[in-house]
Amino acid sequence: MPDDVAVSPARPARPRRPERGLWRLLGPAFVAAVAYVDPGNVAANLTAGARYGYLLVWVLVAANVMAVLVQYLSAKLGIVTGRSLPEVLGERMSRRTRLAYWGQAEVVAAATDLAEVIGGAIALNLLFGVPLVVGGIITGVISMLVLSIQQRRGQRAFEAVITSMLAILTVGFCAGLFFAPPSLEGVLGGLVPRFEGADSVLLAASMLGATVMPHAIYLHSSLARDRHRATRPAVPGSAAYSGEQAETRRLLRGTRLDVVLALIVAGSVNIAMLLLAAANLPGRAGTDSIEGAHAAIVDVLGPVVGVLFAVGLLASGLASTSVGAYAGAEIMQGLLKVRISLLWRRAVTLIPAIVLLATGISPTWLLVMSQVVLSFGIPFAMIPLVRLTRDRALMGEQRNGTVTQVAGWAVATVIVALNLVLLWLTFAG
Repeated sequence: MPDDVAVSPARPARPRRPERGLWRLLGPAFVAAVAYVDPGNVAANLTAGARYGYLLVWVLVAANVMAVLVQYLSAKLGIVTGRSLPEVLGERMSRRTRLAYWGQAEVVAAATDLAEVIGGAIALNLLFGVPLVVGGIITGVISMLVLSIQQRRGQRAFEAVITSMLAILTVGFCAGLFFAPPSLEGVLGGLVPRFEGADSVLLAASMLGATVMPHAIYLHSSLARDRHRATRPAVPGSAAYSGEQAETRRLLRGTRLDVVLALIVAGSVNIAMLLLAAANLPGRAGTDSIEGAHAAIVDVLGPVVGVLFAVGLLASGLASTSVGAYAGAEIMQGLLKVRISLLWRRAVTLIPAIVLLATGISPTWLLVMSQVVLSFGIPFAMIPLVRLTRDRALMGEQRNGTVTQVAGWAVATVIVALNLVLLWLTFAG
């Protein structure tokens, strides 16, 4: 080439931007996040705001931060191992231990389902005057239709439906803030950790201790596995192992984004309910029940906000009961190696909720007792999760680092301790 011919410098290659693809990995955490805005949380958040104003905002913020770590560890286990938490536990237990563990997990799943069916029944009663028993049956039937989408159209379609319901309940529970916005000064003041007497400590313990639900821990590992791992990971040292580790790191980055965004939504909804009550319902009687809180909202903010709140409650009940049935099926499959149709499982687990609604027992009392039962199941899910995600033989180079492990044990200790306190206070009166 002649020297006087100009040579265009090679254009530098555009840097790859793999992070763009992370948005396509979103979804599993939004399904799991429904557990954080189920009907069991509604009364507690409204009661906290009505009784103590903005005092306990910091409790919900702290609870959400802890939940981010817990749900990420669950999803991480599913992605790295290609197995769900129930599957991993089932492989390591004797038959007798496995059956006992499954028994407590099933009781927890039934308690979860009870709270969610009751929430849906209350919402239908508020919206249309439907009797609670009939409302519970309708809630169960609609949840069966939602679960049929998962069986016929796959997980992505199921995620889309549940995420849509999450969007509806977000609008329903947050709409009141546009009609009566909270005090900015009060919100900022509520971020400072403090209490006002023993009752506020008890309420804070109930809000914090009931944040992380056992079935959400079990389920998230299954959701992450099914979305991201068609097969089990390659054996260390094999030809495929190096490339697969790079893919695993990408999946974990996407999962962190998924968990953070989903729980920002769920946490914002919980905080919005507290702020709604703090700004509009201080000192009003009856806000310790969902029906009473709804009546107070209608009285203060009008029927439109009341309808939107009830619609949000209905979406919460329908989404959470579908997710709860899904979790129960995954628990059974992982621990017992028995897989039954989600629709059959939905039909069977609906029966106890309908029977209890038919007894005429206060729905609010049933909600409280379901949270007590859930408290028993927390240690059985939390402690194994933290231990397993530190196991080098199981997790390889993706095992928890020292900081993550310390944080995991700290969160587990706080949540388990608060649930034990809740149980003691409940039975001690």
